[in-house]
Amino acid sequence: MLTSSPPKKDVGPISPIEGRSDSSSDLKFISELGRSLLFTFHPKKVASRVAEAIQQGVDADTCVFVAELDSVGLIASASGRDGEPEGDFLRRAKFEKWLAFMPPQISYSEESETEFLIENHAHGLEYISPLHINGEIKGAIITAFSSRPDLTEQKERLIDAATQMAAMSVNLSAHYGSAINDSINEAREEHRKFTESILDSLPVSLYVVDRDYRIVTWNRHREVGVQGIPRDIAIGRDVFDVLEKYPQGRLKQEFERAFRTGTIERIEQQTVADDGSTLHWMVSKVPMKNADGEVTHIITVGEDVTVRVEAIHAINRAEKLAAVGRLAAGVVHEINNPLATIAACAEALEQRIDEGAFEMSDSADDLTEYLGLIKSEAFRCKTITTGLLNFSRIRPGEREELDAGDIVRSAANLISHQKRGSGITHDIQIEPDLPMISADGGQIQQAVIALATNAIDAMPDGGILIFRVFTQRNRVMIEVEDTGTGIPQENMSKIFEPFFTTKEVGSGTGLGLAVCYGIISEHGGRLSVRSTLGKGTTFSLLLPALMS
Repeated sequence: MLTSSPPKKDVGPISPIEGRSDSSSDLKFISELGRSLLFTFHPKKVASRVAEAIQQGVDADTCVFVAELDSVGLIASASGRDGEPEGDFLRRAKFEKWLAFMPPQISYSEESETEFLIENHAHGLEYISPLHINGEIKGAIITAFSSRPDLTEQKERLIDAATQMAAMSVNLSAHYGSAINDSINEAREEHRKFTESILDSLPVSLYVVDRDYRIVTWNRHREVGVQGIPRDIAIGRDVFDVLEKYPQGRLKQEFERAFRTGTIERIEQQTVADDGSTLHWMVSKVPMKNADGEVTHIITVGEDVTVRVEAIHAINRAEKLAAVGRLAAGVVHEINNPLATIAACAEALEQRIDEGAFEMSDSADDLTEYLGLIKSEAFRCKTITTGLLNFSRIRPGEREELDAGDIVRSAANLISHQKRGSGITHDIQIEPDLPMISADGGQIQQAVIALATNAIDAMPDGGILIFRVFTQRNRVMIEVEDTGTGIPQENMSKIFEPFFTTKEVGSGTGLGLAVCYGIISEHGGRLSVRSTLGKGTTFSLLLPALMS
């Protein structure tokens, strides 16, 4: 029985990248196939190279390249696990029937042995990708697998990409016999542009250097963004001159190691965007080898993994907060009881001193001083345990429909009456007609006040404290921004951890931001931060909006 997949849209060159572990090998396959076809000018050689490359690249049982060309006639080539199959490997009648009835722009599978196009081979599935030459289907690449699980969506996309390259190459090589040097150069240029368009379509930053460290390829994604450099400036230049912002010693070591070992290397890197946020990258160095096994070029692929890394950090942070919460709930009461006893005893002894019980002692003044220290430190411990207890009990109370703008106005008003800091100017920016949120208003206000208090502490010489409320993609964003000292990069990943503080001993418990994080998380929201040293910090609270 002949079965076909739904029609596929003609989306041009594909990006065979579905995960970090496969992107480099798929990219290497596409690059090396394109490079080999660039200098192949006979249709039969094209067929042979493509069939062998696909069979090995997707680990298929057999791959057959077959095409009916006006100038050459029927060309067919096959590659199997043990080399080229012997005898007749194509059911020509079936192929001609398929060619006559196949609708354009469709790749499909056959799962019935009686309908298979490949002859005398034990397989359970064929994937057929049509060859579009001069706007017509002139042939196909037929890839056979043992069973359905062997053919993944990624392999289908990889076969389709190779088929597009093969069609272009066959179309050009069919005129090889009468070609002159100008047409050969044109063919090479077409291949170059086609390969370049494939590389430009990949959702990664990519460039290639040769043995002399000269840049020979620079894709479109390498031109955009904070680290972007125009292609015309980069091509042909020394990579160390172009990437002068990178640590030169480390970059050179990476390239030298890749040329020397010939193995793929993956390196995690971080960059800082203009807004102060941290971007995380997975950079892969992929060696390209010639027929003699010598490394001739290094492909460098940079993949933005910021979302993935931030998700991992958020999970780790949530686990730490949960663990501290459980610890706090279990021990706080046990600590508070002896602390209360110590404080009560200190107060009782202070009262006896006031009554004159120790007035004849030479150490009465020392005793008064020590008792004062005992009492103040006991109450400081009590403050910490109370904060821990509150942290462990973070649960939204009764939720109701609220206007986030009203919450921020109230919080800003309370902050202004505390008269904390000097030379602080408040700027409140609230978007009109905000959607409502479902929240515990007291807890959201507590979080905003805690962030504003930290912001004021970061501006010892004065500055501007900005409150913003606006809508962002069906969510309500609350931002608290300061123009203070900023947060060092090495502290950015730790600021929401319990007990982490850069303040002096006795000036803070390090629980404020952890409590804020817990409150926003319990409300189904997200708390994030971006900061630039010497310019300031912005905390962002993203809360689900109630859409009417």
